[in-house]
Amino acid sequence: MSTWRLANIILAVAGVSFLSSFATGVLTIGLPQTAIDIKLSEDLIFWPSSVYSLASGSCLLLAGSVADVVGNRPVNLIGCFLVGCFILACGLARTGIELIMFRAMQGVAVSLCLPTSVAIVSNSVPNGRTRNIAFSCLGFVQPVGFSVGLVLGGLMLDTVGWRLGYYISGGLTFLLFMISVKALPAEKKTTGRDVITKLRTDIDWVGGFVSCVSLCLFSYILAALTNDISNIKRPVNITLLIIAVALVPVFILWEQRQERRGQPALMPNSLWKNRVFTNICLMVMFAWGVCNVMELFCSLFFQKVQNLNAFEASIRILPSMIVGSICQLSTGLLIHRISAFYLVVGSMILSGGGPLLMAVIDARWPYWYDAFFAQLLAPLSADILFTIGLLVVSDLFPTRTQALAGAVFNTVSQFGTSIGLTVMAVISSATTKHYSKSASNSSSPDALLVGYRAGFWAAFAWMMIAFLIGAFGLRNIGKVGLKRD
Repeated sequence: MSTWRLANIILAVAGVSFLSSFATGVLTIGLPQTAIDIKLSEDLIFWPSSVYSLASGSCLLLAGSVADVVGNRPVNLIGCFLVGCFILACGLARTGIELIMFRAMQGVAVSLCLPTSVAIVSNSVPNGRTRNIAFSCLGFVQPVGFSVGLVLGGLMLDTVGWRLGYYISGGLTFLLFMISVKALPAEKKTTGRDVITKLRTDIDWVGGFVSCVSLCLFSYILAALTNDISNIKRPVNITLLIIAVALVPVFILWEQRQERRGQPALMPNSLWKNRVFTNICLMVMFAWGVCNVMELFCSLFFQKVQNLNAFEASIRILPSMIVGSICQLSTGLLIHRISAFYLVVGSMILSGGGPLLMAVIDARWPYWYDAFFAQLLAPLSADILFTIGLLVVSDLFPTRTQALAGAVFNTVSQFGTSIGLTVMAVISSATTKHYSKSASNSSSPDALLVGYRAGFWAAFAWMMIAFLIGAFGLRNIGKVGLKRD
């Protein structure tokens, strides 16, 4: 396959992540003003960010399984088109509930693209340095898209308004869809009858249903706790939590049954016997959660505590995105030369400095005194681990289940984002309310700063947990991304 054709394939699959991340950047930097315009209450301010990851993570496994049967190309194209539709819908939202719903639908649409992107790269790009760079691009475009969304979103927010960012992103996604129709490699043609037969016999629908219901219920509980931790005392939430927890062993036992009988399993239990895979997934969950928490909480700190406008806040977060982009590219170029263990563990230690610096920050300090260095350190672990994780996971799965491999990895990262945002939001909100003497001053800069600091301390603890997992679980990982003969 020619270099030009490979470049077009990578552009097509990476473009969706870029534009979706662009929309997330617009949302992150414009969230305070957006909340005012659409009357989104302070209790729900984290929902537009978290519901995207919650919806995406809940659907990824089933989407990957369907793609392995139906084909990666059609599923990716459908996902790309729907992503464009729902990004545009976010720009048209008139109420907070509408924005939350459209962001959730965008997450579902992205779940069709993420696993198929991994599968298309795995099946189209040969092993070795070329594939390493291709996977780096899949990760590289996320911080780049987010940073472009931050800067342009900040500019538009202070001039023409935040809605234009969604219109631009949605319009470009439709353009990308037309490019993808030509660029994505054709797959073996199957008749409609064969597809229906395979959908009925080759997919673990029971496992998919159980996992989706459990993840959705967990997601709802996490979102409810984000509003108010006392919501867990409500009978309906207690009932839903019990059901969600009970479905976990049901899913495990069902997958064991499917694997024992040689029938399709959504996520075979034997997969978790591989120590490297298990530890990579755990580390991704913690590191990705911390990375996204840093992005959102730093934006809120700059705007709500230091009273900066959206553009000024976006410029202060931009170094984090630049460092993340450099990490993604350099990891793809160097991973076959350096032990993945040292890259992962070293980046975990350095990244822990990001939330630590923000946890001790004084709102009166100049940006260059503390916050700047926090932005430089924060993205190291997640962006390095993303590329390494994709390479490790793609090596563990056979070619015919590459979409499921991408789904497993992205499910862990998306669910880690959801859990991280929820846990830190609950800690921050509870600390702020405890500090405030009355509800009327709970949104004062001093009260918010106390809450944000508590969230940053929790993020630092999470990163140290990820470091310990890597230090003990990846000691024998060695080099990854080597060329196969």
